[in-house]
Amino acid sequence: MDQSENNPSEESKLPDSGKSQKAALLVQNQADFELEFYQSILKVNPDYVDVLRVLGNLLTLKGKYAEGLAIDKRLVRLRPADALAHYNLACSYSLLKRIEMSLKTLRLAVQLGYSDFRYMKEDTDLESIRHDPRFRQLIKDGEGR
Repeated sequence: MDQSENNPSEESKLPDSGKSQKAALLVQNQADFELEFYQSILKVNPDYVDVLRVLGNLLTLKGKYAEGLAIDKRLVRLRPADALAHYNLACSYSLLKRIEMSLKTLRLAVQLGYSDFRYMKEDTDLESIRHDPRFRQLIKDGEGR
């Protein structure tokens, strides 16, 4: 007789809520691992733009908005003409409810060439500025080009 039939795996003994908690813990552990991994790369090469982008996104996903903002500021210093870097910085400002800085930076991102207005309208990171008339005007002007 197969042993697996007599001794079900530990995971199969868990109720469904236990399985989803375990899955959430695995995702959390993976995110923590990735944070540590990318931070270790930056210790060796602090201006590695691709790693900074990934790290900024990870920090934001983990709700570490102030740390994500610091990374986005570094990216903008390293790549001052990069529309996406400015867009991400605007998102970080918005998440921290820094409305004026978010709008100013978003406007600059558009001037530098950011043009995905459909995504901009749906991006939850921009929720704090979404109903601001200046945001709506920026979208309207951008879509009218």
